[in-house]
Amino acid sequence: MFIVKSKYLISSSEDVYIDYSLVVQGEEIVDILPNDKAQKKYPNAELVDKRNSILMPGFINAHMHQYGILSRGIPANVEFKDFEGFLWDYWWPFIENRIGLKEVKATTKASSLELIESGVIGFCDTLEAPNTEEGTLIEQGKILEEIGMKAILSLESCERISYENGVKCLDENSRLIEWSRENSKLISGIMCTHTTFTCSDKFLKLAYDKARKLNSAWQFHLSESIYEVDHCLKSYKKLPVKYYDDLGLLDENVLASQCVKINEEEIKILKERNVKVVHMPLSNCEVGGGFSPVPQLLEEGVVVALGTDGYINDFFTVMKSAFLLHKASMEDASVMPASMVFKMATEYGAKVLGWNDTGKLVPKNKADFIIMEADFKTPVTLDNIFDQIVVQGEKEFIDSVYINGKPVLENKKLKSIDKKEVLRDMKAVAEEFWKF
Repeated sequence: MFIVKSKYLISSSEDVYIDYSLVVQGEEIVDILPNDKAQKKYPNAELVDKRNSILMPGFINAHMHQYGILSRGIPANVEFKDFEGFLWDYWWPFIENRIGLKEVKATTKASSLELIESGVIGFCDTLEAPNTEEGTLIEQGKILEEIGMKAILSLESCERISYENGVKCLDENSRLIEWSRENSKLISGIMCTHTTFTCSDKFLKLAYDKARKLNSAWQFHLSESIYEVDHCLKSYKKLPVKYYDDLGLLDENVLASQCVKINEEEIKILKERNVKVVHMPLSNCEVGGGFSPVPQLLEEGVVVALGTDGYINDFFTVMKSAFLLHKASMEDASVMPASMVFKMATEYGAKVLGWNDTGKLVPKNKADFIIMEADFKTPVTLDNIFDQIVVQGEKEFIDSVYINGKPVLENKKLKSIDKKEVLRDMKAVAEEFWKF
């Protein structure tokens, strides 16, 4: 058992305490109480004295592509003006089609390092590698288990290469789901497909059925740009959400990422079917996709989490973007308050991933928390704490990261990753990968 004393203890976006302690035993939180009472109640507990710091739930990255690190600065020399060009001329031929186990191992370690250092305790990953070796997801899971991170893993499946290749990828998801249930406390799986323009209705139904048989959730990209909208209208005379819904494929077990080009009718369907959504503000900018109607989704009651998409993994940068971009897009400074962005980064992240025992610092939840130094240039108060964290926070402020009660970053030192070795290996793999 150990006690962590803090200046500010953020239990959730609604509950913040001054001069409070978190008491942890094993993997769980057992108590939250004032600093001056903690040691009296638990005299034999080890003390972690962080009375000048902020103690809060760890961030949850609800959608990313760990392998995406390989694309940073890649000399592909391809110009694209829209999302269609991005996929067909750049991403698929130069990146996805060439990813294998070697690249997955290196990028898993390198991106995990980035996530931990910006306060992320868990994430949902979509590997896009239709030609990778069988068993790649399990090997990825073993690496993350050793690092000590929570993760939901998947291999994107579609018919872009062939129906048979898509089924092979679905089966890789099935094997990971079954393996994780027998072999891991931290890793789980999810069924995964791409989009309506790379999957037939037959294939989508197959994925849905496989997910149901395995009692698994199912995730896919939804209306990331106008490209998918135009495809569905041309091919099916329906918008993408309506198309999925008419096939009977939308329910509470669906996780839809992106959701950029959706309208009011589609938002209402997502709410009615209790579909979960993940918002990637920065990658939407990169591919010129547009602005997701996140304020409207939240207003309607849809649960929306935050993701990096693997583009920029610094979660403070992602939170700042979610806070600022929608204000400009809607010309309304009142939308996306900092407390809501914080909620999306923590509690809503846990909800969309089905992690019912994390996202808040309350007794019986897992001890997934971060300790942040209050190195702001102006004072932190109860009135401004979320604005300070979301708008002015920096990853350099992160002192420690605990997952299931164990430190993976402690006093700014990584516990399970040799940073220099990981970065050296990552550069070597990238240099080889870039030799077209």
